[in-house]
Amino acid sequence: MEETISLQDIFKTLRKRVKLIIGLTLVAMIIAAGISFYYLTPIYEAKTQILVNQQNTAADQQQQSIETAEIQANLQLINTYNVIIKSPAILSIVNERLDLDLTVNQLSDKITVSNESNSQVVNISVQEERPGVAVDIANTVAQVFKEEIPELMSVNNVNILSPAVMGENPAPVKPNKMLNIAIAAVIGLMLGVGLAFVLEYLDTTIKTEQDVEEVLDLPILGFISPISDSEAGAGIASIQRRRGGEDVGNV
Repeated sequence: MEETISLQDIFKTLRKRVKLIIGLTLVAMIIAAGISFYYLTPIYEAKTQILVNQQNTAADQQQQSIETAEIQANLQLINTYNVIIKSPAILSIVNERLDLDLTVNQLSDKITVSNESNSQVVNISVQEERPGVAVDIANTVAQVFKEEIPELMSVNNVNILSPAVMGENPAPVKPNKMLNIAIAAVIGLMLGVGLAFVLEYLDTTIKTEQDVEEVLDLPILGFISPISDSEAGAGIASIQRRRGGEDVGNV
């Protein structure tokens, strides 16, 4: 016999296991909150921006406007600058100046370099456990790049637009506690719902007349409705009164 599940059966299962679903959701949220607040190390971020242009030639200086081809060439070089910023040629000097107990690869993992869309502005972001160190790394990377790029690529027009600064009360960017708790709530809810349907599927006890019909594969001719204690007591009292009246009539 093909089994079908109606929408009513789904809601009935969810209502039956609502305590289990809510319990798993709360447990998942509590675990996520504990890990986010007490286990994960806060990570702070510092950012700086630099502007990079190609070296101007004498012919370029005489021109009144910059040609489109030159702008496109500058934009294409931005990707090269992004690689140079995270290269050992720059980071080894940064490591030495700040006396960091890090390898070049470890320092590179803390740095993210990107550029604004269709611009020659390069963004340098540093994520570190210590906010002051993150600021120092960002500013030192920008300064070292400005000093070294003229020898590496003959670029003499590098300007630091906005150095990294540390606020009075820096806030960590990681972990995102509220997001972690929200994700845990969704996962807990999904696990609770899934477990509710698994338990309902594994529960083979007979509870309704439909269960009897499915198990025996026979039609139901009738069923006895449940009788409460008060109704049963009233019925017994009525029978006793009838019997008492019949006894009196016989006498």
